[in-house]
Amino acid sequence: MTFWERLEQSICAHQSLLCVGLDPRRDRLQGYRSVADSNKAVIDATADVACAYKPNIAFYEALGMAGLEALRETLDYIPREIPVILDAKRNDIAETAQAYAQAMFEGWKADAVTVNPYLGRDGIAPFLAYADRGVFILCKTSNPSAGDLQDLPALGVPIYRHVARLATQWAEGRPIGLVAGATYPSALEAIRQEAPEAWLLVPGVGAQGGELEAVLQAGLRPDGRGMIINASRSIMYAEDPAAEARRLRDAINALREAVSQASPASRDPLERERHEIARGLFEAQCLCFGDFVLHSGAHSPVYVDLRRLVTYPSLLERVARVYARLLEPLAYDRLAAIPYAGLPIGTAVSLQVNKPLIYPRREAKEYGTRRQIEGEFHAGETVVLLDDLITTGGSKIEAIEPLLAAGLVVRDVVVLIDREQGGAQDLARRGYRLHAALTLRGLVDALADDGLLDATDAQRVRAYLAGGEH
Repeated sequence: MTFWERLEQSICAHQSLLCVGLDPRRDRLQGYRSVADSNKAVIDATADVACAYKPNIAFYEALGMAGLEALRETLDYIPREIPVILDAKRNDIAETAQAYAQAMFEGWKADAVTVNPYLGRDGIAPFLAYADRGVFILCKTSNPSAGDLQDLPALGVPIYRHVARLATQWAEGRPIGLVAGATYPSALEAIRQEAPEAWLLVPGVGAQGGELEAVLQAGLRPDGRGMIINASRSIMYAEDPAAEARRLRDAINALREAVSQASPASRDPLERERHEIARGLFEAQCLCFGDFVLHSGAHSPVYVDLRRLVTYPSLLERVARVYARLLEPLAYDRLAAIPYAGLPIGTAVSLQVNKPLIYPRREAKEYGTRRQIEGEFHAGETVVLLDDLITTGGSKIEAIEPLLAAGLVVRDVVVLIDREQGGAQDLARRGYRLHAALTLRGLVDALADDGLLDATDAQRVRAYLAGGEH
């Protein structure tokens, strides 16, 4: 079995998400003759409630050869059915990383290891090459100064969000782990949004004071798994390690049950994000409900005006991150945004993904350069067309025409909202793929679920949308 399968099995067998850290200090052996004996006592006391053990190699290296021998003895003593995560935080350039991976997985025979992402993909690849082992990539650590680097903005978002996003790409469809400290629940929630399926190794609940309920709320997957909670000092040096481990395991399970029984919007990070964006658009009056006369003269109970996003930079940034996720699997050279509502969105997205932006004018300039397309581009390049929403595909097809005439290639159109009124089908008939983050019906449902839209009004909008009137 792979590490991840063994971890799942251990979680089921012990009904536990608790990982016990084995971080011995020679001055706190509490009457035991050796570090190994102290560790063995903790293992005996906690083996019935631990889903994994996590020795931090630094505490053993600090003791010299005797410490390394104690680590070997400790690893050999841990029951085979309980997987071991060796907390080593290793990484280096490719050949050195390969040696580190060999040391962790072949020398120490660890089931999983923590690694540092600072050197990029080629520093992680040698660890991932061991397909049956687990890799936990440092993402947002629990120490007070973690933000000195991990919170620095890069293309509009903190570096730790890029790490979470990159980790899933590096894993190439296989399970991956991320280290995310319990001391920063909001960051943990953001990490879960970036990596919905990842396993989160969460230190900092015990001695470092992380709030368990906030951590589980932010990090659990909808299936009630996807994270393991590590406690080291609070268990190892408790007056009764067995009782403390059982208390923490039971507390985790009680809160885990409460979270799993909560509404889907509060459990699923992507669903939660949909609700948050719906609320943001509603509060910014980008989504309005009432009686509106459309350009066609018809009446509508809903009006969408995403031009107002320019006044709300934090909401615009969040929307841009949603576009960035849709763009991740697409191959393209440039973005092309449709004026007017799509242009500020396109600029924000360009900053997020670090891709150049161009835009087709509604009409060619009659002076100066007489350009139909603003910005630098080269014939043969692939562009993704961005806009705010789609009703029918007419305006998108119209915007694509000058791009094609200039020798550019267009395959994909990305929008925030699909009104589900034929736009996707119109584009498909021309050979273009639509990617939409949200549907108007889904936004209405979210607002109704959150009590922001009266049930009668919500049903009226649903009936309007179902009728195809626009």
